[in-house]
Amino acid sequence: MSDEILINVTPTECRVATVESGLVQELFLERRDVTSYVGQIFMGRVDRVLPGMQAAFVHIGLGRTAFLHIADILPRTQEECEESNETDASPSKPPKPTPLINDCLTEGQVLPVQVIKDPLGSKGARLSTQLSIPSRYLVLLPGSTHLGISVRIEDEEERERLKGLMNALVGPEPAMGLIIRTNAEGVDEEALSRDYAYLQKRWERVCRDQAAAEAGECIYQDLSLPYRSLRDLMHGRIDKVRIDDQATYEAACDFAQEFFPDWVDRIEHYTPARPLFDLYGVESEIERALSRVTPLKSGGHLAIDQTEAMTTVDVNTGGYVGTRNPEETIFKTNLEAAQAIARQLRLRNLGGIIIIDFIDMHQDEHKRQVLRVLNHALERDPARTSVSEISPLGLVEMTRKRTTESLEHRLCESCRVCGGTGRVKTAQTVCSEIFREIVRATRQFETGQLQVMAEPSIIDCILEEHEATVAELTEKLGAAIRFQPHSDYASDQFDVVLL
Repeated sequence: MSDEILINVTPTECRVATVESGLVQELFLERRDVTSYVGQIFMGRVDRVLPGMQAAFVHIGLGRTAFLHIADILPRTQEECEESNETDASPSKPPKPTPLINDCLTEGQVLPVQVIKDPLGSKGARLSTQLSIPSRYLVLLPGSTHLGISVRIEDEEERERLKGLMNALVGPEPAMGLIIRTNAEGVDEEALSRDYAYLQKRWERVCRDQAAAEAGECIYQDLSLPYRSLRDLMHGRIDKVRIDDQATYEAACDFAQEFFPDWVDRIEHYTPARPLFDLYGVESEIERALSRVTPLKSGGHLAIDQTEAMTTVDVNTGGYVGTRNPEETIFKTNLEAAQAIARQLRLRNLGGIIIIDFIDMHQDEHKRQVLRVLNHALERDPARTSVSEISPLGLVEMTRKRTTESLEHRLCESCRVCGGTGRVKTAQTVCSEIFREIVRATRQFETGQLQVMAEPSIIDCILEEHEATVAELTEKLGAAIRFQPHSDYASDQFDVVLL
């Protein structure tokens, strides 16, 4: 089956889904009242330098000061470029000693910085002074002279061809660095030249805005989501781009006509009455992605839990009994889970440290095959991933680069009742707390009557299951106790009032 890009536009938000072989792989969301700052360049002012952390807090005009680490100030080494899956290998110089943050920044200093991670939770944005501006086929690196080609382009002849075109573009002494993106595979010299000219104009505009900008002002902003999706996600395997909004469709065609005219005919306006995301099952996939449990076709399931420090994935056989050989049942479940996990990480946009608890396997060959399937499934993930071997405890530790919040954090908020823990106190627990509070109140204050206000189910539990306890307290404390249900109380909230 072909790959497709679906663009759904409403008055409040734009959503983009990628569909590969009939399965939704990724979802991107942009709301009019919530902005992602990744890629934007600001004029930043250094507020505090932290020598002990080799970092600084920088004011860029957002609610919280942003964070700039020494590693994001220094020019990237060749090894870092290779790790980021961006460039090819070339002879690297011996590593230099890392300078101190005090040698690079001073408090009150104003400099251009680029957001590389959105604010996440209580953390401010992550910044870099290593600026980059992407286009369809290239990434411009102002302040660097590094030239490279995406490691995802594996054909050596194609790499040599692109290297020759790149050298012709920048000349023998490049003023700025340049990276050829994966999308450039197979494109001609004219397309690269057009992209390079576009990047040069964008950088000239940034320089003009920088000269007139004050600290906290944005001097470069990337394209909006629909056009960014066309620029970054369109490739040879994409058969159709379906857009359900007339104005966005027309603007997308104009954008494509300028940057990749050969693919304009792949963009179509979706007009049927049935919503686009309903037709392709995207809405149901989103609902499943917001659930803790993801079912597997075999009958097993994944239990995915996000915490502040990491994400954990637990693989369970569930109702799958498989063959008579338990080891084969476990092996087949783990193989299916490995593919499902790679897809769920992309769909849920999970990043950071991820711990996978596969079902325990005893055969080393089975372990190797499961890891091989996991790594193969992750190859199409555009985010950088790193997977370790299975640990002695049977766990797989991996990392996935995170630049924006997960799907759950963007679409959901913590429960007002449980505060995000996923648990609330039982009715019996709350009843016991109420009785203790009654005793405490009568010992602290002289009163002949008390009133307890709580959620109706709690009051029912007291009157139906603890009638004897209420009578005993009334006689022992010498105070009448009245109970008043209130539906606006949470299940673990109550008040004891003196009358």
